This record gives sequence, structure tokens and C-alpha cells, in this order.
Amino acid sequence: METFTDLVLKLIEATRNHEYYRDVECINMIASEGLKSPAVKQMQSLASDLEGRYAEGENDLEGHVKVRYYQGQKYMTQVENYATDLMKGLFKCNWADVRIVSGTHANLATFKGLSLAAKNRKMVVTPLSCGAHISHDYTGLAGNVLGLENINHVYDINEFNIDPDRSADVIRAAKPGIVTFGGSLFLFPHPLKELKEVCNEVGAYVAYDASHVLGLIAGGVFQDPFKEGADIISSSTHKTFPGPQGGVIMGNFDSSRMERAIKKIQFAVFPLSASSTHLGRLPALGIAALEMKLFGAELAKQIVKNAQTAGQYLYENGVKVLCEKKGFTRSHQIAVDIRSFGGGNKVAQALEDANIIINKNLLPYDDQGSKSDPSGLRIGFQDVTRRGFRESDIKHLCDLMLDVIKGKRKPSEVKTDVIALKKEFNTVKYGFQNIEEALSYIKKI
Repeated sequence: METFTDLVLKLIEATRNHEYYRDVECINMIASEGLKSPAVKQMQSLASDLEGRYAEGENDLEGHVKVRYYQGQKYMTQVENYATDLMKGLFKCNWADVRIVSGTHANLATFKGLSLAAKNRKMVVTPLSCGAHISHDYTGLAGNVLGLENINHVYDINEFNIDPDRSADVIRAAKPGIVTFGGSLFLFPHPLKELKEVCNEVGAYVAYDASHVLGLIAGGVFQDPFKEGADIISSSTHKTFPGPQGGVIMGNFDSSRMERAIKKIQFAVFPLSASSTHLGRLPALGIAALEMKLFGAELAKQIVKNAQTAGQYLYENGVKVLCEKKGFTRSHQIAVDIRSFGGGNKVAQALEDANIIINKNLLPYDDQGSKSDPSGLRIGFQDVTRRGFRESDIKHLCDLMLDVIKGKRKPSEVKTDVIALKKEFNTVKYGFQNIEEALSYIKKI
């Protein structure tokens, strides 16, 4: 039996091994992971005391601290308010709540708050099989925790998107309190503006889960949910938006209807679902917002270029990348049907053995009970793009992936080339290397 000290030593060793393995030796292509800059990491480390402090209380309709129930919070209040205002400024809205500790927590508070404001427990969502996050589904948070009644959008598999005409009929018939857009397997902008009118017609609040595409929205290359009709954006802050792990909810306080919604969402945050809200991440969130303000457009544009380049190159080399007629993707990710090469589980594991980290993924036409061995892969490009990969580098990376997928070389042989390639891209671009560099940049502009 292992002793307590043995376990501690092994814990330290495993942590060190992980940091080296994933940061130095692997090429990371998980679509739901982000890459923080050195400046964001440094800001996180500077908040070590804040990370251990406790804050609970109420916010006002600007998202600022209204009242806290503990003492010693004068600077904590400033930090929260400044981070809130940076996110509001970046996304051009007048209310935000940054107390959220994850994207799922953001959805919990949003769905609960909007259902209370609408006095309606029905919610129209993308089917889980077609890319929705589990928190949207009746089998997950929305149904099993909040008790919402889910009705599915009609999904067009050929378009890999919501069918706006047929979904309009669903919304009219269901008369839901909430209509939700966004998801996890998210290749193309959802038809938000096409369905806004029918949402208004039935009095539904429009929620948009931007967790995967928040950085692309900040960079102006995907869609602008607020301009297209979203009432509320919920999101994590650590995927294409390259901040610390956490979440955010945003909206515009511009009517009595939205006042009611915001107050109910804030109630769903505290006291319903959070007490202390991990405020140590907020200084880092503010620096990430600054980086996206300055470099987000260039970063987002290159992420999409890289994803589309990979889609075209893999397709041309005999791999079934979905949505070829639509240019494969307009986001940071592509979907690949890998059945002819052994299926998602086999190929994802072989790529992992070569130190290319990709996740297997169910595709809409899969048997939804085949989660352990789906047809597909979901491949994300935000990490490699932030490390400096451009189109030619992406093609080289695809060649390494093809060697594994097609069995041309053993994963152990490809692994050597992957580690060598990673060494060529060992700095983070589109951001600051330290806080002093950020301060210097700000003074110049």
C-alpha cells in the first residue's frame, strides 16, 4: 500500500510530467482547449493571494459589485469591476457577469434565469447529436438539473446547420421561453438573424452559447450574436478566447424585458449556483481581453484560414472532411469522418501515440450510442495558430497526421517528427510575453 508521502511525490512527478508532455512535446488540436500567453499566465500568478479569497454578494445592472457580504474587499471589488468593463468594452455590450466559473456554469445561470424571466420552462435547442453541448440537453444540465423541457431545432445534416425555415415552424408551435444557439461541434454561424423575428413573435429570449467561438466573435470573423439578435451570450473564456479557465455571461440592459432577464440571471448566479466565484482568474481575464482587443482580428482570421487549409488538404489526400461544398468550416474546427481508416477511437489513439492530440467525436448520422467508438474526429486549430503555424506549416502537420491515419509509418516514428516540429513553434504569438511588454505597448498607443 502506498504511503501518503509516496502519493505526494508521485503527484508532483505527474504534474511535472504533464506540463512537459503537453506544453513541450505535443501538438494540441483539441477544439475545446485554449492557449494562454505568457503575460496572461504571469497575471494569473500575480493574483495568488486573490485566488484564496472569498467573495459573495449581489451585482448591479452594469455588472458591477453592488454589495458584498465579507470585509477586506475594496481591491477585489475593483478587480471584478475592471474585468467586467474590459469584457463589456470588447464585446460592445453594457452588462456582463464575470463571476461565472465555467461555460457550463454560464449556461446554468443563463437557462435558469431566462426561464424564470419568461415564466416558461420550454427551450428550443440544437440536437445533442448535431453538435449541441451536453449542458443544453435534456439528458444533461438543462433537463436533469434545471428541469427544462427541450424541443429540438430542425437540423440539416447536409448543411451542417440549423434549418431556419423548419425551425421557425417548431418555434411557432412550441412557443418556448428560450431559443438557444451555439454548440460544441460548431463549424458554421447559426441562423440567428433568420430566426430572431419568430423568436420575438412568440416572446422567447434568445441565448447564444459562444464557448467555442468567443475569440472568433471578438476577432470579427464568425458572426456578431448581439447584432443578429441574441439577448444573452454565455461562454467559457478558455477556448478560442485565450484566457484563464472560467466563464462569462453578457447582454444589453436596454429595456424592462432585459432588466428582468438580467436580474433573474444574476439571482441564478448568486445565491442559486455560486458563492465564492474564484476571482483570482479575473486579472488574467482582463489581460486576455486586452490581447484580443489588439490582436484578436489577426488571430481569428488566421485560425479560420488554418482550419480551412487543413480541411482542403486532408480532403485532397483522401480523408473525408465534412462540408466540402461549403469550404469545410468557418470556425476554428473541422469535422472528419474517419470510418474508412478504423474509426474515431482507433485513429485518435494512434495520433495520440504520435503526440498529436485530437478528440474522437460523434457525427450527426452516427448511432448516438457509439460514443466509445464514433465515426468522427473533431480537430481544432486555435492552439497551433497561436504558436505561429501558417498555411504551409498546417500542410506539413497534415502530412504527419496522414502518415498515421493511413498507416504509412508507425506512430512512434511520427512522434519524433512531431516533437521536432513543436520545437520550431515554442513561443506564443498574438499576445504579450510579459506584463511589462503589455504596459509598454499601452503607453505607446
